[in-house]
Amino acid sequence: MLIVLGIIVGFFVLLTVMRLLLMAKMKKMKGQDAPSLPGKQGAAVASGNKSLFYFYAPSCGACRSMTPVVGEMAKKSNNVFSVDISSDYETARKFGVMATPTTIIVEKG
Repeated sequence: MLIVLGIIVGFFVLLTVMRLLLMAKMKKMKGQDAPSLPGKQGAAVASGNKSLFYFYAPSCGACRSMTPVVGEMAKKSNNVFSVDISSDYETARKFGVMATPTTIIVEKG
């Protein structure tokens, strides 16, 4: 019984540490220049207007409910982009995306 409790506590400690490391990485990225991107994504970032990048994966459970909402936003704005990391891994890598769903707002390039 004590071993099972120790495993459960250890698992939650590991998750907490991983979350803290991810938050520290995201704070470090804040204020950095956006990566150079091709096509409409690159043009939107270069224009200096706010752009929203939503990174998702088809196998992500949380993404299944968010993706249609972001899709509707993308229809109304030229600066909202949905990026499927399973087919556009390069863009996700340039932004340093480590998990889905991830939303990144780019201001002033």
